[in-house]
Amino acid sequence: MSTSTLPGDFSLEGRVGIVTGLANENSIAYGCARALSALGAEFMVTYASPRAERFVTPLAEAMGNPEYQLCDVQDPDSLAGLFRRAEERWGRLDFVIHSIAFAPLEDLHGRLTDSSSAGFTQAMDVSCHSFIRMAHHAEPLMSEGGSLICMTYHGADQAVANYGLMGPVKAALESSTRYLATELGPAGIRVNAISPGPIRTRAASGLKDFEELATDGETRSPLGRLATVEDIGNTAAWLISDAGSAVTGGIHYVDAGHHIQF
Repeated sequence: MSTSTLPGDFSLEGRVGIVTGLANENSIAYGCARALSALGAEFMVTYASPRAERFVTPLAEAMGNPEYQLCDVQDPDSLAGLFRRAEERWGRLDFVIHSIAFAPLEDLHGRLTDSSSAGFTQAMDVSCHSFIRMAHHAEPLMSEGGSLICMTYHGADQAVANYGLMGPVKAALESSTRYLATELGPAGIRVNAISPGPIRTRAASGLKDFEELATDGETRSPLGRLATVEDIGNTAAWLISDAGSAVTGGIHYVDAGHHIQF
């Protein structure tokens, strides 16, 4: 009879990577960074603009004092510089977490039918194609395999009130996850999407009538609560760890079961 090795499988000692999208203590990126740090991983954390510095700087100690990098994913030089820095520091990458989404408020709050071409294009570029660009940069640094993770939402699969143009954008992100998993799998690179339910993050607060969605999650999900950023971080840690070594191309719901109630 074989002996289980699960406790060791969950260790992330020696793993190095990048966590993107830190905005404040409510960010999914923050929950991921804390979980990874607790398991021994070393990583860089990105934030999107100098305006965010006063919110993200005080969080460093709770995340194990990672290296911070300012990174605008729409600036090719900024994104390439992030991965150059990773190569300079470690010579490789074991994981990248993409926790970034954006849409102009006018387009986000309106009907998909009325969305502007510019707004839809920007939302798709920041929220979806930037993950593909990260995969492109990460691939040569993952010669021994690795893990790429993005964040999606059930509105990619069902028409959720007030989710608007982000539904098609997240659907594209989920499809991209499957195609990237197929293309990068032979190199041992696993690609997965985590699908949180409503979480009171800064990004979510931009959705019209978000509190109605959050209340629905709290009252109608089978577990009777919302997922937390810590819940998301723990799932990301599992996907990165050896315990998730056979898991790729999946959409992993971490929403207290809310998605089965639509």
